[in-house]
Amino acid sequence: MGKVIVINGPNLNLLGIRDKELYGEKNLEQINKELQFNADKHECMIEFFQSNHEGEIIDAIHNVRGYTGIIINAGGYTHTSVAIRDAIEAINVPAIEVHISNIYQREDFRRKSIIATACLGQITGLGWYGYLLALNFFCRGSAQ
Repeated sequence: MGKVIVINGPNLNLLGIRDKELYGEKNLEQINKELQFNADKHECMIEFFQSNHEGEIIDAIHNVRGYTGIIINAGGYTHTSVAIRDAIEAINVPAIEVHISNIYQREDFRRKSIIATACLGQITGLGWYGYLLALNFFCRGSAQ
């Protein structure tokens, strides 16, 4: 049985409130319920973590040794945090970077992901379904 953690960074606790045209109607709790339902279908264990604080995100990453995978939306830290990138690289657990919006169609500063080079892959611009695709990848054993 796989074990996956979904790590969400700053401002993702405001989904469903913040810029619905860009990020959609679902709030983070609704997305997590959808993911939990799909994880249960695949008999995959799933955990959820959200923080607006870089150090807490790094601590969460450090604590996932032995997991099947990490699904991470680092929010604004995607573009600025060498520390989160290094934490992902250091733990030897595959990670998939997810973004609800297409970061490559947005402002110039959002088009560069510092964490991408430490991740197995990246899903961007597919709304909350990006999380579901990453979850299916890990729960179906594709990471082995």
